[in-house]
Amino acid sequence: MAGSWRAKAQAGGMLLALLGWVSSCVTTVVPLWKNLNLELNEMEVWTMGLWQVCITQEEGVVECQPHGSFLALPPELRVSRLLMCLSNGLGLLGALLAAPGLEGWTPCQDKPGLKRRLLLAGGAAFGAAGMATLAPVSWVAYNTVLDFWDDTVPDIVPRWEFGEATFLGWFAGAFLIAGGLLLACSARSTSTLTPPAPVCRQPLTARAPARGHPPPPKNADLVI
Repeated sequence: MAGSWRAKAQAGGMLLALLGWVSSCVTTVVPLWKNLNLELNEMEVWTMGLWQVCITQEEGVVECQPHGSFLALPPELRVSRLLMCLSNGLGLLGALLAAPGLEGWTPCQDKPGLKRRLLLAGGAAFGAAGMATLAPVSWVAYNTVLDFWDDTVPDIVPRWEFGEATFLGWFAGAFLIAGGLLLACSARSTSTLTPPAPVCRQPLTARAPARGHPPPPKNADLVI
């Protein structure tokens, strides 16, 4: 019964972690971190991502232009690029480590201790990937809120708002952390229990004589 629960927990954790990793990769690529609607020209919608800025026109035509120099980007975008790439790498590493540690994986079946360590390492990598995803997405969202409510900017100036990739990144980070926790919690101790050593009992003749009774006669005392 416990083994069945562990197998289901490991399968659910792996599924959540993989879903979060794929969502994190999509969040890294798509230019939907911020949206900008121009009130003067409602036929155009501007979107910004980590790598490019796109303009979507009413006819459905999308024109994208990559960012210029990496050093010319705002600090949150520079750090977000690095952290999202790190998150994608950690997610891939976690999948490679956790897969051999699953109970249904046959190659390492004869090494339960190794399977447990691999599962723990995979869960930790998935958790770190989730944190590396939540940090940049939350940072960009925080700066977006500050810029939106900035009183020094005139009201006539259009302002950036949350894009779809922001919410996708939050879900991706939550899925990665939840999957990593499930994998780490389902890792059971596979060390075999050694049977207790048998108690050595002395023979009856070697036991100490009881009080009040003389010791049994020796062979020398029997000689007349």
